[in-house]
Amino acid sequence: MKYSVYPETRIEKIPSDTEAIHLVRPVKKEFLEKILKKCGSLGKICLSSSCFKRLSPKTKKILAKKRIELRIETSRGRAIEIPFEKMLQLIEMRKDFQSVRDIEKSSGIPKSTVHYLVKYAKRAKVKKGSEIIHLQ
Repeated sequence: MKYSVYPETRIEKIPSDTEAIHLVRPVKKEFLEKILKKCGSLGKICLSSSCFKRLSPKTKKILAKKRIELRIETSRGRAIEIPFEKMLQLIEMRKDFQSVRDIEKSSGIPKSTVHYLVKYAKRAKVKKGSEIIHLQ
């Protein structure tokens, strides 16, 4: 799993065993050094091409020195706010040939959302509380 990191993210919230993070916005060199100090097993940082362009050369140099892979990725769309367990339950109900309307009645989730989840079951990111988690 990758954790999304914003410039205002509190470092205490990032688990120390994190192996990959996703930079949503460019961060300052000092902030990144604190993350590197906390997460010793960090090996990959994913970010958009525009975020990569806005990273300072000093920050890129530090990451190259620590041998941390910078991967440019596009991760479009909003994260789904339905709990992951509930999402799996909805997909399983649909696989058991239950109608979308029956799933709506039993789960309380609108039928259009159920249809969307079933159609696009391969999700790249899920919202867990206020945190966005990238699944891979």
